[in-house]
Amino acid sequence: MVIGAAARVAIGGCRKLVSSHTSLLVSSQCRQMSMDAQSVSEKLRSSGLLRTQGLIGGKWIDSYDNKTIKVNNPATGEIIADVACMGTKETNDAIASSYEAFTSWSRLTAGERSKILRRWYDLLIAHKEELGQLITLEQGKPLKEAIGEVAYGASFIEYYAEEAKRVYGDIIPPNLSDRRLLVLKQPVGVVGAIAPWNFPLAMITRKVGPALASGCTVVVKPSELTPLTALAAAELALQAGVPPGALNVVMGNAPEIGDALLSSRQVRKITFTGSTAVGKKLMAAAAPTVKKVSLELGGNAPSIVFDDADLDVAVKGTLAAKFRNSGQTCVCANRVLVQDDIYDKFAEAFSEAVQKLEVGDGFKEGTTQGPLINDAAVQKVESFVQDAVSKGAKIILGGKRHSLGSTFYEPTVIRDVSNDMLMSKEEIFGPVAPLIRFKTEEDAIRLANDTIAGLAAYIFTNSVQRSWRVFEALEYGLVGVNEGLISTEVAPFGGVKQSGLGREGSKYGMDEYLEIKYVCLGDMNRH
Repeated sequence: MVIGAAARVAIGGCRKLVSSHTSLLVSSQCRQMSMDAQSVSEKLRSSGLLRTQGLIGGKWIDSYDNKTIKVNNPATGEIIADVACMGTKETNDAIASSYEAFTSWSRLTAGERSKILRRWYDLLIAHKEELGQLITLEQGKPLKEAIGEVAYGASFIEYYAEEAKRVYGDIIPPNLSDRRLLVLKQPVGVVGAIAPWNFPLAMITRKVGPALASGCTVVVKPSELTPLTALAAAELALQAGVPPGALNVVMGNAPEIGDALLSSRQVRKITFTGSTAVGKKLMAAAAPTVKKVSLELGGNAPSIVFDDADLDVAVKGTLAAKFRNSGQTCVCANRVLVQDDIYDKFAEAFSEAVQKLEVGDGFKEGTTQGPLINDAAVQKVESFVQDAVSKGAKIILGGKRHSLGSTFYEPTVIRDVSNDMLMSKEEIFGPVAPLIRFKTEEDAIRLANDTIAGLAAYIFTNSVQRSWRVFEALEYGLVGVNEGLISTEVAPFGGVKQSGLGREGSKYGMDEYLEIKYVCLGDMNRH
């Protein structure tokens, strides 16, 4: 097996990243991490859920040229598995498979599709421990948080299993007595679903659930950094009875896969979660074939703490909004705006709460902060912190790589951050909380809206009147009031401005996979 050799490399890599006086301690910790990860890998492999091939037409296949890519554990750097590195040819075959399966899948009754999706949900929940372990293994988040993602991800399959039976049309009062006017909702067709690495299950089920429920078939491209969870979920979908071709999974050469999905006339819809820069390119590339597009893109979420807020609620809510998944979510509080009168008091209380966060391998009991996904992510965080400090910001807590080495970064709080700093203008995507001072309600709204992004925002206040004024004025698709965790399968998720198009989740999420057809029946007065 490749795991054992990789573990030795990982342990050596960890040693190089720390100073000599901590090397023995960290080496011991790294060995324990590797042992835990290896044990989990072996159990997953024996369970049949550690898949390394792509899924095309109901069959697990290698890449046609037998090329592979390595999937790493970000906590240790060790290799978990080598998975098929697919490209244009495999993607075209996956599209053809989905196109062929569309006719039969879309003609099933809504009730039949609902039952299959319900069985898939039941299997996801039955295997939540294994899937959670797989997420921690390849993505790094703490196991408790990973199992929480499984429950969250599965909830979309359950919800859309129910919603499949509620796709209603309309009867329109006719303009002439011998006519009857109908509106039908029908599935778009083949969907290309491109998912990110930070939620390797939930970002897929949030797309595939409504697509399958509406009668569409899907080609999924998971991130090359975290394909294993998607493959395990697809295996359970097959076991649930999702027919061959209705769900395909290809991974590997992202540009080739993306180009194949975008250029194909058989693919009628693209759904993407990821960066704004990539989303813009996909949108442009979808134009020649005029595909339906939904995009969930980057954010720059403000968490606004007013001086009338309950301090404990504000600290708890901002902590949850900022440090979930080590700050690697598109709805993370990217900027913490604090009113002048309570700025110092909040900074002290918030820093004390952040200091209690436990950094470590996701399999270690008590860990609340895992690693960042790779070294490039750490370098980005470092550059943002350096930029802020060079422009006058002050580090209250953290501000550097963690002594654990690898891609661990210390939970960080920085004060005196201004709007001209990189971390105020761009997504940090790491465990760094910048504190920005404001004076008035109007200042807060102006600062919050001064960005091209418009995904999520958070408000902390005890004034009902103020909360209404502010959330109505905020240019964001999601707003939490006195709450830092707001995502749920029953509510629409999506942004405004350059944070995307369309909505995922809720009844509104079904509309993204449906076309409206108007039918006029004439000569209806004949006997």
